[in-house]
Amino acid sequence: MINSNVFDYINVLDKAADAAWTRNEIIANNIANVDTPGYKRQDLNFEDELERALGHNKYKTMDAKVANLKNKHLEARVVNDYSGFSYRTDKNNVDIDTENVMLAANQLKYQGLMSSLKSEFSNLSLVTRSS
Repeated sequence: MINSNVFDYINVLDKAADAAWTRNEIIANNIANVDTPGYKRQDLNFEDELERALGHNKYKTMDAKVANLKNKHLEARVVNDYSGFSYRTDKNNVDIDTENVMLAANQLKYQGLMSSLKSEFSNLSLVTRSS
């Protein structure tokens, strides 16, 4: 078997796309609970995990950093965002305008990640056809 890191970036993009998809579901849940008394908005902690995992290899190239990433370092966690904060009397901290902006931004991020994955597979296809 050939030892290759050809899927390193694809694996990271896949994890990021999964996290964006999950964040979409979480934001939709926040929107659905905008009128639920006591509900605290949730978010996904993926970008911090990715930054932390890449930061462990501070003086290496990006290729080396991505090659050294392990899937366990990229596990996104659902967190209660601003759980002690509420500007409403019913203790709900969901702002519908903020959630709608976050949803639109996350959908753009997801589309970008999917486009990047498609590009990576396209490059891989070109290489395999020419060999």
